[in-house]
Amino acid sequence: MKKIVLVVIVLCVSFSFAQEKISPKVEKIGDKTEVTYYYDNGVVKQHGFFNESGKLQGTWTSYDLQGNKLAIGNYDNGKKVGKWLFWTNETLNEVDFKDSKITSVNEWKSKSNIALRD
Repeated sequence: MKKIVLVVIVLCVSFSFAQEKISPKVEKIGDKTEVTYYYDNGVVKQHGFFNESGKLQGTWTSYDLQGNKLAIGNYDNGKKVGKWLFWTNETLNEVDFKDSKITSVNEWKSKSNIALRD
């Protein structure tokens, strides 16, 4: 009996210290579904839309743990299209897509004012 009580206490304590997962925020807007995913610390991880078929649609934005933009781009029925921006440290990569295939890449170094994260 003492062993069972000890096991129950250990399980209760371990569950109380476990980090809670933050569920995505999901909202139906017209024919699209807006979704926001979160890191465990509550900061937004990704934000974007799905179409009625459940495929990625429209603008999607990804963020790091501190809330800085990592990437922004557009989907059309699940395929990457148009200009995407990817930030890494002091570099900005501008990638053009057509049907999820890369058509061109430009890299911007240092503190160029061409595209800001804010």
